[in-house]
Parts: sequence; C-alpha cells; structure tokens
Amino acid sequence: MRVVDAEAVAAALDWPRLVAALRELFACGATVPSRHVHVVQAPGAEPVTSLLMPAWHGPYYGLKAINIAAGNAARGLPGLHAVYLLFDAATGVPLACMDGDELTARRTVATSALAASWLARPDARRLLVVGAGRLARRLPWAYRAVRPIEEVQIWARRPEQARALADEWRGQGLQARAVDDLEAAVRRADIVSCATLSTAPLVHGAWLAAGSHLDLIGSFTPEMREADEACFAGARVAVDTDEALRKSGDLIAPVAGGVLDPTAVVTLQHLARGEAGGRQSAAERTVFKSVGMALEDLAAAILVHRSIAPAQPERSSPPEH
Repeated sequence: MRVVDAEAVAAALDWPRLVAALRELFACGATVPSRHVHVVQAPGAEPVTSLLMPAWHGPYYGLKAINIAAGNAARGLPGLHAVYLLFDAATGVPLACMDGDELTARRTVATSALAASWLARPDARRLLVVGAGRLARRLPWAYRAVRPIEEVQIWARRPEQARALADEWRGQGLQARAVDDLEAAVRRADIVSCATLSTAPLVHGAWLAAGSHLDLIGSFTPEMREADEACFAGARVAVDTDEALRKSGDLIAPVAGGVLDPTAVVTLQHLARGEAGGRQSAAERTVFKSVGMALEDLAAAILVHRSIAPAQPERSSPPEH
C-alpha cells in the first residue's frame, strides 16, 4: 500500500485534469451510500463532527474519514482533517492511504469550478472570494481552469488574513486585492465564491448583479448559512448532490419559505449527462451549492492513484452483490 502525502496529492491533482475527472465520474455515476456522521465529544473541548464517506466504481472502492472542528480557528489550526483509503474493489486489498486534507480541498474547489463551467458566464472575469482559509486559497486557480479570471478580490472577517492571502496571490502572478466593503465587492463580481464556516448569511441577494454566479461551499449543516433567501429567488440553482436540500441551511431556509422550488434544483449528474441545461442567458443569475459527496473524493483518489502507480491493465467492474 502506498502512502501519499499532501505534496504528492497536490502534484497529481492539477486543476484541468481534476475538473475533467470529476466531470467524467459524475456522468458515469458511482455507488455512494449515505455517509455516517458521528459527533465526537472530548472532555472540555468543543464537539468534533466526524464523517465516514464510502463510494465505489469499477475496480475501485474508497473510504474517507473526515473530522471537522469549528473551534480550530481559535487554535490557529485548520478546521478540517481527513485521510483517504483506496482499495481494490474485487479483493479489498488496500492500494493507497492518501492525505485527505489536500484531496478534500482540491476536489471541493474543483467541483465548484466544474459547476461554473456550466453555470457561470463564459466571459466571467471578476472573482470575489469570501473567506481566507484552506479552500479559499485554491479557488482562483481552480476557476482559472474553466473561466478567463483576470481580477480576484477577497473579503474575510479578519481583514489581515484577506490582505495576507491577496499578497500571496499577487506574488504568484494574480491581479488580487483585499476588500473591506463586502456589499460593494459582491455588486461588481461576476462570480462570488464563499468558503466559510458562517452560521449567518454573508451574501444578500439584493447585492448580486444580473448574470452573476454564486458559489456556496461552506454550509454543510442545517445551522450553517452563507446566503440569504433572496439569493435563490429567480435564480437557476444546482447542487452537487440532492442531499444538499436536506443538509444545508442555505437551501433549507429558502425551500421552507417558498422562495426555492426543490423540484427545480438540478444536480451535477444531471448537467454532466446532459439531462438538464446550465445557464440559459447572459442576464440569468445562477447559484451552486455543494455539501461534498464521496463520488468527488473517489474521482480525485483514482486520479492520484493512476498518476503514481505503475501502468497496469484495468479489470472490468466487479459483479454487484
């Protein structure tokens, strides 16, 4: 069994190939059982949400264990830690143990980029990133794989973090700057991408310009919100999995209030298979909400494995049991 560290995972998951791998697996489909969710309560500490996420397709079976600790920001630690195990689906033999943090971060923002390939205007050039954490750091590069992003602005609750990340991006060749006025930045953005752990709306629908695309990454529980109900009014809405309608506070509230018709929401599988259309006009507003799914992890893990393993003929899919 290979142990693949974060650096090797990142090297294997360049953005164009990862977006393409996600597109392919969403079109093909995979077996994705419901995730297991456990709340781990250590004495004297805030609870940690632990998720177990299995999926399999063809000759591969994968399992991710991911721990989410909202209190880690105050400790100066990332809020998410994970490992990914990839197995031979026919024999159960372990093939690789991968750094799940890097794999999760890259597949998450690549999934947002994949959604934008259908939903954002083809000429979208101005990106606003809301948040300054691990996911936010990667968003401009993923989006540049699918849209001609020329200008990046960033807003964060801690302005010093936004300024530091903008400085880093400029050093890497991006036209980037930190902003203090979130409303003004949203109003001029072609794409707004939120990657926070917020429990109250940060982006308001009244601020969103005609033709803009809103990407919501952070809300993966009913208590979490990054957008108000007005963000969904009159917008074309897509999700990575229909489980998002039950899990994300961003969607639960507008559905409950009658603002969003859940039957009109499409999934990435619908888009990848051509069963639903993406953006319909230059003036249409679009929204993508992701909560993460094991298919995305599996697509990334297979790509990593194939990048580092000696070339071998693929077996046919194992029989269903």
